[in-house]
Amino acid sequence: MSDPDLDLKRLQEFFYRLITAPSGVAEGLARESTLPPGGLDRLVAGDNRMTSAERVEIYATGYFYRILEVLKEDFPASLAVVGADNFHNLVTGYLVDYPPTEPSIYFAGKSFASFLAAHPLREQWPFLADLATLERATLDSFHAADAPALDSDLMRSIAPAEWPALKLRTHPATRPVVSAWRIDRLLRAVEDGDAWRFPDREDVMIIVSRRDARVSWRVAEDAERTALLLASADGGAAFSEVCEAIATDAHATDDVAALINRLFAGWLRDGLFVCPAD
Repeated sequence: MSDPDLDLKRLQEFFYRLITAPSGVAEGLARESTLPPGGLDRLVAGDNRMTSAERVEIYATGYFYRILEVLKEDFPASLAVVGADNFHNLVTGYLVDYPPTEPSIYFAGKSFASFLAAHPLREQWPFLADLATLERATLDSFHAADAPALDSDLMRSIAPAEWPALKLRTHPATRPVVSAWRIDRLLRAVEDGDAWRFPDREDVMIIVSRRDARVSWRVAEDAERTALLLASADGGAAFSEVCEAIATDAHATDDVAALINRLFAGWLRDGLFVCPAD
């Protein structure tokens, strides 16, 4: 391997292009402007049973089906909605538009929802991209970085006079998902093994969170939506800003103080915020 034309990086890039060629290895070879000296036969031995290109095709097929199986696991509700055949075709098109660029297969489906948002199947299932966004959020929440959550004990240790300026930032595992559909019910049905139905049209924010290595989600109340979006922005938001957002979104009949206390107690219980920096 001392030949500079066969250095490891070039070999890896060459085989990656062949394995990910949308129409197969032969098509990938035809598109190569320059081949390594001796061509593919120098790198992969062929025989009377199988050519070098056919041998590489085995890896290409395995590569696709490995990603397909992972995306089935990552997006079980999307799979349940569109069916196995449509999902296979979706993944084929997705990998053409969004070929993996990270070594870890965890990132393979990171743009799947974006792909679905512009796909013709959205005419039949207009909620599909939102559903995939929620499914990806549950995966990202599970894999998010660990961080100490703000809880009631820590909150009581902070002088009430300091609360207004206290910076609230959502925990790395907290993911607010805004949707125009009740996709939370659909995902719940699939997770529980029940029959799913077309979701109701309703503007909601779904809060995905993780507590003790367990991911859960729920629909946010109207009064907490703006507040949580403020806390999830870069830099977070002051406690006073969060309270003001709750008061602004509260219904006229609400006891605002009681509402703030109830919502905040729930947030602390669910670990939605990270401990403030010293």
